Amino acid sequence: MKNIKEKNQNEILSLLSKYHDVIVSMGNGEPDYILNLIDENPGAFSFLRLHQILEMKNRQYIQGEFPNIRYVSYFMNGFARKAFSNGKCDLMPNHFHQMPQLLEEVTKNPVIVCQTSPMDENGFFSLGTEADYTAHFIGKAPFVIQVNEHVPRSVGENKIHISQVEALIHHNQPLHELPEIPVRDIDQKIAEYIAERIDHGSTLQVGIGGIPNAVVGLLSHHRNLGIHTEMLTDGIHHLVQQGVITGTEKKTYKEKMVATFALGSRSLYDFMENNHSIEMLSVDKVNDPRIIAQEDNMVAINATTEVDFYGQCASETVAGKYYSSTGRQADFGTGVRFAKNGKGFICLYSTAKNDTISRIQPILAPGSVVTTSKNDVDYVVTEYGITQLKGKSIYERTKLLIEIAHPKFRDELTFEAKRMGFLI
Repeated sequence: MKNIKEKNQNEILSLLSKYHDVIVSMGNGEPDYILNLIDENPGAFSFLRLHQILEMKNRQYIQGEFPNIRYVSYFMNGFARKAFSNGKCDLMPNHFHQMPQLLEEVTKNPVIVCQTSPMDENGFFSLGTEADYTAHFIGKAPFVIQVNEHVPRSVGENKIHISQVEALIHHNQPLHELPEIPVRDIDQKIAEYIAERIDHGSTLQVGIGGIPNAVVGLLSHHRNLGIHTEMLTDGIHHLVQQGVITGTEKKTYKEKMVATFALGSRSLYDFMENNHSIEMLSVDKVNDPRIIAQEDNMVAINATTEVDFYGQCASETVAGKYYSSTGRQADFGTGVRFAKNGKGFICLYSTAKNDTISRIQPILAPGSVVTTSKNDVDYVVTEYGITQLKGKSIYERTKLLIEIAHPKFRDELTFEAKRMGFLI
């Protein structure tokens, strides 16, 4: 017998057309089939805004093809980046941990659309690889879900009971998997500076990319590491298998790996299936600086595109042009500052465009957006070294940053520093 909540595509469209604000889950929580219905039937809506932080697929509504549908991005992936540069979508500034609250303020009676695991014997669906901002709305807003047997049934505060679901549709398709990102020599060098400063028993926040992958690869001899991170990755999975991650020295969620979403390989998603050592929580908990700060020896590893003599880090813009948004960086950068023995690492390659541009600059490029302020920056790392800016004067910061800049730019940077009165 068909579940009374199960609807066909026409019924789903009719239901969604009653709403003006749709909150879309991110990553593998993105319900591809439901979003395709919206994209292929724009005439079903008088006016619609779709709110999302990380799109996984390009769609006509993202590119502003329909005057009655507007896409609002909270962190641009490549598709939204193109649309934003063309003035076709909106970018909403935010700290990721505040996104649930912000969504409550800027939407009116929203509906949540997401992808879930099949229902269990107790009537619960799991958000699987997600909790993000979606989990915050469980019991607070109606859900329209796409049930997919490929979604793992994860553990945490990301369960939706059938009674909280307004409508569902079944559609099975493989989850998005990230290709393996190779570790280059430059990544390895930066990672070495970071790994040697990570103590046994530390709690880590790591992301994706060559540098985070290289750092994780250097931690196989560490003991009793913990995880409190925005994103669960394959590297974390591998450290668990090696016995490096136990979480026994954590202060919050002891012996649990805390995350708000996961993105990686199918092996990672299988690892999450009914894994009680993982706690998937809403981003307003995982990324809350006040909760992060409760972890002793908290380590945050993030990247930037440009640093100036003040220590300001422009991580959302490239040469003054918007590229992404704030994401987790400010959340964890603030959290580690208040954590006992906390350490925050900001990484960047020393140059761009085949060594023609220094990423360490006297002042940020015009139009740049500061993600980590001069007051919150801790360590800065390039392939030429690592320096701690926290507790250092502008004079000291300038001198230390020049020392880890690419050698071909050091004389030029020194000249500018003297001209600005930052060096004598």
